[in-house]
Amino acid sequence: MHFILEGEANDYFGKGLSGATLVITPDRFFNGEPQENIIVGNVALFGATSGDVYIKGRAGQRFAVRNSGASAVVEGVGDNACEYMTGGLVTILGSVGRNFAAGMSGGVAYVYDQSSQLSVVLNREMVIIDDMTPHDEHVLKEQLRDHFRYTGSGQALEILTHWNLNKKKFTKVMPVEYKAVLERRKDPGYVLKQKKVVATRYGF
Repeated sequence: MHFILEGEANDYFGKGLSGATLVITPDRFFNGEPQENIIVGNVALFGATSGDVYIKGRAGQRFAVRNSGASAVVEGVGDNACEYMTGGLVTILGSVGRNFAAGMSGGVAYVYDQSSQLSVVLNREMVIIDDMTPHDEHVLKEQLRDHFRYTGSGQALEILTHWNLNKKKFTKVMPVEYKAVLERRKDPGYVLKQKKVVATRYGF
């Protein structure tokens, strides 16, 4: 299933998501900056197991709590995002709230940390700030491309247009034990599914 919503979503958007693609963009008459405005309520993607989500705007608190396999791109999140996450991939193109990644035991999060504030709000009990690898850069770039293709995100376009500069502003957050397991298995981590999305006039 491919579901597109123009407007806003309430709490528990995408709860228990299992395999669909969800796209949410602001109303076409919205004149603000998406990354500065909440478009999705609290506890979005709670317990999601698979699927892809693209949100042109910010999410409220407890985004992707107990996510175990879904992939999401969002332009900012509130407090307690990625809490108890056990798998999947979350890419955040804006600021994050307090207690980020508390109890996160699996999966990967990429944060566009322009203001270098992630280290202040990150809960380090189970995660570390890890080095970006060429595989990470590939995954991240594909996530941004899809986000722009589906939503027309100006934030994604700006990052991609100046990729060599902006990729240095991303921070990778990864659970310590999860990283150790992947290293033992020589597993690169999250593998993107091939998507048949038409390229844009920008060439990506």
